[in-house]
Amino acid sequence: MPPASANLPAATGDGEGGAGMDVRTVEVDGQRIRVAIRAGAPQGTPLLIFNGIGANLELLGTFTAALAGIETIVFDVPGVGGSDLPSLPYRFPGLARLANRLLNELGYDGPVDVLGVSWGGALAQQFAFQYAHRCRKLVLAATSPGVVMVPGRLSVISKLISPRRYRDPDYLMRIGPELYGGTFRRRPELLREHGRHIAAPRGLAYAYQLLAAWGWTSIFWMRLLRQPTLVMAGSDDPIVPTINAKLMAMVIRRSKLFVIDDGHLFLVTRPLESATVVGRFLAR
Repeated sequence: MPPASANLPAATGDGEGGAGMDVRTVEVDGQRIRVAIRAGAPQGTPLLIFNGIGANLELLGTFTAALAGIETIVFDVPGVGGSDLPSLPYRFPGLARLANRLLNELGYDGPVDVLGVSWGGALAQQFAFQYAHRCRKLVLAATSPGVVMVPGRLSVISKLISPRRYRDPDYLMRIGPELYGGTFRRRPELLREHGRHIAAPRGLAYAYQLLAAWGWTSIFWMRLLRQPTLVMAGSDDPIVPTINAKLMAMVIRRSKLFVIDDGHLFLVTRPLESATVVGRFLAR
């Protein structure tokens, strides 16, 4: 049975999906995974991107388009966007294994660079640790070491327990400025455009993603990460306070910290500036 796609935003047109994305469905271990590839320089290292919780691949389309010359691979995690909803919950090690097998299925045999944002930043750390030989460089955006993080305000974190913001545009408009901070505080009308590209998680998918992160932390092995790492943070991030990025940059041995004057979703609200910083880091 093909993944549900009737309500998915177009990923190959203009806007956040972006032109030039090759969107396909790949079967991995009997599970259909929706993936988007944007071609880059033939001799360059591809960039595998792990998205935030509940987020379908279209939401990073403008950012990947701004990564001129860098081949990008973004996929919907199980139950999100156009990927099948699994019958059982999963954990980060299992998702890292799924990503590795997806790369093999797509024909990527060598190392890749890895970028993770928010929830996907935890998965990126897990992938870099679990498959160190496959990860050349690591970019961690608006993320933390997991349960030992310095948390945001309870009034903000409590809103992340439910996927309502993905299903109710009016609710997103009400809570978005407080939840995401940065540009959305100053220009809340941009939330409506952002919401236009959202495909809500199906069934238990959001709960599965919460369970994947439950009790997880990288604090015990983060210092063992051997990849050159760029740690990025927003100066006004209500979900993951900037102090988390500073602490991670202190622990990860080969790391560089970059703080951008924006909120939690700076890859979405400041795609060109973010892509420039990431591109320069990967090109070194």
